[in-house]
Amino acid sequence: IDGGVPGEKCKRIPICRVSEPEPDYGEEVLKRHKNAQAVTVLGEEDASVKLLEDLVFGAEDDLVEKLDGGATLLDDDDSSDSDVENEARLKVQPTRTAVWEDEEDDLEEEVDMTHRFRRDLAKSDAEAKMSKQKLQQRMKEQFQKAMGGMPSWAETKLKKKNKKKDDSDDEDEDGDDLMRKTGNFVGSSDSLPKGIIRMKTCLHANNDRPSEDRLTTVQFHPSAQVVMTAGLDQSISLFQVDGKTNPKIQSIHLERFPVYKAQFSVDGEQVVATSFRNKLFYIYDMMEGKVIPVHTVRGLREQRVKEFEVSPDGESLLLTGTCGFLHVLTMKTKEVVKSMKINGNIVGVAFSHDGSKVFTNSEEGEVYIWDMRSSKCLNRFTDDGCVSGTSMAASKNGQYLACGSAAGVVNVYSQEECMRQNNPKPLKAIMNLVTSATSLRFNPTSEILAIASRADDEAARLVHIPSFTVFSNFPMFQRKIIYRAHCLDFSPNSGFFSLANSKGHAPLFRLLHYKEF
Repeated sequence: IDGGVPGEKCKRIPICRVSEPEPDYGEEVLKRHKNAQAVTVLGEEDASVKLLEDLVFGAEDDLVEKLDGGATLLDDDDSSDSDVENEARLKVQPTRTAVWEDEEDDLEEEVDMTHRFRRDLAKSDAEAKMSKQKLQQRMKEQFQKAMGGMPSWAETKLKKKNKKKDDSDDEDEDGDDLMRKTGNFVGSSDSLPKGIIRMKTCLHANNDRPSEDRLTTVQFHPSAQVVMTAGLDQSISLFQVDGKTNPKIQSIHLERFPVYKAQFSVDGEQVVATSFRNKLFYIYDMMEGKVIPVHTVRGLREQRVKEFEVSPDGESLLLTGTCGFLHVLTMKTKEVVKSMKINGNIVGVAFSHDGSKVFTNSEEGEVYIWDMRSSKCLNRFTDDGCVSGTSMAASKNGQYLACGSAAGVVNVYSQEECMRQNNPKPLKAIMNLVTSATSLRFNPTSEILAIASRADDEAARLVHIPSFTVFSNFPMFQRKIIYRAHCLDFSPNSGFFSLANSKGHAPLFRLLHYKEF
């Protein structure tokens, strides 16, 4: 052996055989298990991609099953992190609480209903106080009543959706019927819409013979297409109404008799005219062409006769006297048959639609209701908020009563409420005039109330009934047409509207909503 001493015998040294370490089968099993898990994970990733494709590009029918069926994308061990994330993502945030609360918010605050801006909302005197919630509901009801229902912009999304759904269902049901018919299915409503009134300015009604002084009367004939004007120029004129030329038919002159008021009889065959300073009045018989002066009236002890009204049956005149007297004069015998009296001076008189009752307005703002047969006072009340009354008008449908005041406020009442209550509340207080409301007139269909004041130029308005809102396009403020109005009237079928002004003219307007004269 290299490195040994020479000459020495070699000794036999036992050599130990080093055995190789036996393989650790535990580690190998762990590696194999990890490799199997990796392969499994890769395969499941492919399955998850396929599931996502199915959800996006199809397989909608299996969506609910796959969401409920517990089809797992990862094993429980590897999906623990994703479960935590999903729980955090789906966790609903708790309701936020107020940092500070006011105990007074829970208390119901009461509102004073006696204020002049809120008196109309109270249904009785007992409602002197009202909670804010109840007041809000009352205002909402009044608004919906005036608008004819809830407007579309105030409806919730759910109501609009249901309404559209119902409309579509109705259209589907009616579709077959529409396809079986021919003709025009677009129609117009019979009721007058509010907001803007369709009208046309025509030639003045008395353009063929303008008055030389102020006009005091304009009135349409009850049956013919004729209009009458009268004024301080001591004349009464009749014109044919066509809206284009309005030719004069006839004109009569009354010597030293400036006309205060003139009115057709119910049958339209006569004209009654009164003046300012005496009790003489004239009756013009158009059929015979005679002017009949009435110098004295039996039973009448008045120094002068100015205001009067013709009864709806045409059998009597209601003369307004001094000191609150009302005299009923028969047209046949021209004598007073009965008289009635109120406290104060009378400023307005109106018959009910059937002539059975008479409404009177006093200068102190008190309204009286009389029975024509018995001459008894049926009811009496004070016009709401009125200090000085000026005028009165009753609708021909027997539903409304309008009272004008010196402040320019026109209160519109229900005639039925005026008969039953001692202190009725007006349906609406119209405050579109700033000067004394001296002229009131309902149109024959009771859809328009014309109001005017002779104290200012262009002080005339047309009020829509029953919304009690004025039409925004009347009068037209670009140029003066109306001036100071002293009398208002509508044609028998509301086709025309005219007024008598201080310039001696009778402006004429064609109301296009109404087809007839």
